[in-house]
Amino acid sequence: MGGFVVNRLWQGAIVVLSVVVVVFILTRLIGDPVRVMLPLEATVEQRAAFEAQLGLDRPILEQFVTYVRDVAVLDFGESLWQRRPVLEIIVERAPATILLTFSAIGLAVLLAVPLGIVAALRPEGLVDRVVVIISLLGLSIPQFWLGLLLIVLFSLTLGWLPTSGSGGLDHLILPALTLALPALTRLVMVVRSTMIDELNAQYVKVLRAKGIRPWRVVGVHALRNSAVPILTIAGWELIRTLSGYTVVVETVFAWPGLGLTAIQAIERQDLILLQAIVFVTAISVVVLNLLLDVLFKAIDPRIEMNAK
Repeated sequence: MGGFVVNRLWQGAIVVLSVVVVVFILTRLIGDPVRVMLPLEATVEQRAAFEAQLGLDRPILEQFVTYVRDVAVLDFGESLWQRRPVLEIIVERAPATILLTFSAIGLAVLLAVPLGIVAALRPEGLVDRVVVIISLLGLSIPQFWLGLLLIVLFSLTLGWLPTSGSGGLDHLILPALTLALPALTRLVMVVRSTMIDELNAQYVKVLRAKGIRPWRVVGVHALRNSAVPILTIAGWELIRTLSGYTVVVETVFAWPGLGLTAIQAIERQDLILLQAIVFVTAISVVVLNLLLDVLFKAIDPRIEMNAK
């Protein structure tokens, strides 16, 4: 286990460094924060002075070395857009993204497990067919269109929920539902297929022959043996959502998280803030991957964790 953890940490460090390098280069090639921050009538001397103030007049390699050195001590600098420390902005916005992400994936898991089990109990039955059709529709609907549709229905037509922003539980419902649907459709199919395999296994037939209650056979034995593939997909959905798929939903619902902040940073060409968001997101994905691997090993000791 120890060798595996060390190896994954080393791989994660390489991934994070690679992401930082790519984003650093791309933001320098396509962005011009000086043009955005200064007025149109700014002189050449004013532009040169502002570039020197930001350190953008130095060679790219020198800028990168300075950036990596500062990031190592969590000094992300000051936002060009908001004129305050970037770390302060991330600490302020990250809880909203974390809340939205875990609420959406939690909702997807809570709905997918019972739906998948019911569909697996009677394959090709009515419930199974409905679940499969809804799953296909859920995978086909773009998230931005679904979000707008939910706003029109529940906010503008029925007036039950707010259209955007954050606050109480009522503000969370629509963005969490929008974000949960794609994960739900994939999870329910995984639960269905794995439960069908487990319910047809020999040990289930033996348990039923011994007179074990059906709910115990399904809800304890079969579901427990299906836990690893289900949690694997749930973990993948969590990482996938946290690593960037919240951007669309946060933008549609004006949810004040890191995704919306990243879009605003791109619009204002705030390179410093954008780099910090990408760095923090990459670190989060690496840590979550490691925690999920350790969790899978704890659930099923038969899983091999090779350090190679």
